Formats: sequence, structure tokens, C-alpha cells
Amino acid sequence: MDGNAYLKEILARYREQKSLADRAISQLSDEALFARLDPESNSVAVLMKHVGGNLVSRWTDFLTADGEKADRQRDREFEAKEADTRASILERWEAGWQVAFHTLDALSDEQLSRLVVIRGEPHTVLQAISRNLTHTAQHVGQIILLAKHLAGPSWKTMSIPRGKSEEFNRMMRAKPQA
Repeated sequence: MDGNAYLKEILARYREQKSLADRAISQLSDEALFARLDPESNSVAVLMKHVGGNLVSRWTDFLTADGEKADRQRDREFEAKEADTRASILERWEAGWQVAFHTLDALSDEQLSRLVVIRGEPHTVLQAISRNLTHTAQHVGQIILLAKHLAGPSWKTMSIPRGKSEEFNRMMRAKPQA
């Protein structure tokens, strides 16, 4: 696989992660978005603030500046504020994803072995992408788990429903192969 094919695939995986999270988030009321399971846990809103902040920090000036920006206040991403609203959380969330998509879309095959820095530690572009995608996917999984729990019986599954695997597999096998 060439580097440009890899970058195209990575961009698709990021878009998939955002889509999964967005579909889960859309099933939550405002109250559920900010709910915490216990005093030490994060709400979906807090996770969204953190992911948005992380994406902005990592992907802004990706090739030329440390991925942990001096003006980022990571610890505050984990604080629920009275001023936080669904709209303000979504704005931060969308801003982070847009920076990531824009930067990833602009990368080229030749840049994959180039060195970038995150918290003073050198990484190849390839390593930095893998590190961030893994981090982002971890939090997307948390968002989905919390959303499913908080939505309760109103949850609409986002994958193969229970008891439907064989039916799904038959359908997939019946499709013409590309």
C-alpha cells in the first residue's frame, strides 16, 4: 500500500469514528449528555470537550509546532462548567474534527516519515497519526458506551442487532464482490 492510500484510509477511519460518536450523541437528551455515572466519571459532554480540545491541539500547525499547544488547558477539558451547553460543546467538538480532517486531507505520502513533536517527544507523522487515532477511538468507544447506557431502552443500535449476525452475514455474502 502506498502512503497516499494509507492517508486516504486513515481519513476514512477518522470520519467513521466521528460518525459513530455523532450517532450516539444524537440519541441523548441534553440532561443525559451532561450526566455522570458517578463523581469520578466523565459525562459524554466532558469527553466531547476533551476530544475536541485534543484534536485542535494535535492537528493545528501539525508539521511545524508541538502537538501539545501552550495555550491548551487540558485539565479544564475535564471540568463541567455551568456555562457549558449542548451548542457550545458541539461547537468545540466540530472545530476539533474540522482541524483534524483539514490537516489529514492535506498530508502527502512524502510526509509520513517526517518528524513532528508531541509534548517534546519526536514522532514520525505515521506514529503521530496512529497515536491520535487510537486515543480518539478510545474516547469514541467511551461515548458510545455511555450513550447506550444513558439512552436506555430508547437506544437504537448502531451495529448488527443482537441475534441478527447470521442474517447480516448471509446478506453480505450475497452481495456482488468488488
